[in-house]
Amino acid sequence: MKIFHCDHCGQLLFFENVVCVRCGRALAYVPDAADVVSLDFVGGTIWAAPALASRVRLCENYTQRNVCNWAIPEADPHSLCRSCRFTWTIPNLGRAGNDQRWYKLEVAKRRLLYTLDQLGLALENKTDAPSSGLTFHFLEDPEPGTGERVMTGHDGGDITINVAEADETERVRRRESLNEPFRTLLGHFRHEVGHYYWDRLIRDGSRIAPFRDLFGDERADYQAALDRHYQAGPPAGWQDAFVSAYATMHPWEDWAETWAHYLHMTDALATAAACGMSIAPQRADEPRARTVPDPMGDTKVAFDAMMTTWGTISYVLNNLNRGLGRGDAYPFVLAPRSVEKLRFVHETVATAARR
Repeated sequence: MKIFHCDHCGQLLFFENVVCVRCGRALAYVPDAADVVSLDFVGGTIWAAPALASRVRLCENYTQRNVCNWAIPEADPHSLCRSCRFTWTIPNLGRAGNDQRWYKLEVAKRRLLYTLDQLGLALENKTDAPSSGLTFHFLEDPEPGTGERVMTGHDGGDITINVAEADETERVRRRESLNEPFRTLLGHFRHEVGHYYWDRLIRDGSRIAPFRDLFGDERADYQAALDRHYQAGPPAGWQDAFVSAYATMHPWEDWAETWAHYLHMTDALATAAACGMSIAPQRADEPRARTVPDPMGDTKVAFDAMMTTWGTISYVLNNLNRGLGRGDAYPFVLAPRSVEKLRFVHETVATAARR
């Protein structure tokens, strides 16, 4: 994530801000400019964006629902912004707390879309591209005894996220019951979109053979693999070849977990680079980073340099978290085999971006 500033007063901003806390100007994210800009009200539904010398309208979910902060070009006929048009099913807003859960879901989705845009990965919604597009469905479990639980997952470009994942208490309960070291709302989005991009970039292309060499044969029975995983757990020594225990379940899940980790890394490194971070310890034998390479910059960094820097950044992140009394921010150790899988993802993304 880049660092944003108010173009009116220079105040530091977050990606989700709607008002500058210093000058009080209204703010909106403009996807075409990849920037959060200040706005001047013109009239009706039109706002001027002085920094862009253009006019915009605000997403309907911004003005009426307070779950969005994206703008739409003045001439665009849609009432919803590019991000909100990916959401086809929203939670039942008649249920207490679902408005806040929906907001959290949309925040995570917008961060996902930003990262995919910065990586140069093509993405369309199913209205514009019915056969190859992507949609999100935010569904909740039915009342006990009235139906099956909603499973977070991907199927042919449709990503379903269980609304309960936007509830911190419930998500922690599920993380602990499944003995997972890491479970975040944004992580779910990154994992599930990995399945979507496997269909787009691997399944029918020239990379399917090297994928099978590295991740395994995805033609293995998925349901049988799922049953085996939840009955017996991961195999002994799984840490030597997989980024997570869940990745051991099936090659599709190994890919999606590795893809999600790649997005974790690239976003965190891009943020560190944008902050101008450098790490210069007092001892020469401690992890250091004189500069942090931006993996989303105009010049794509070499994978090995990115991984070396990630080792330093994750070490510092974990120490900072421990100092705050929290668990490790990145509770994983990447074995050489997992690094090679990450390299495969990196090369796949770079090839798709060039294309």
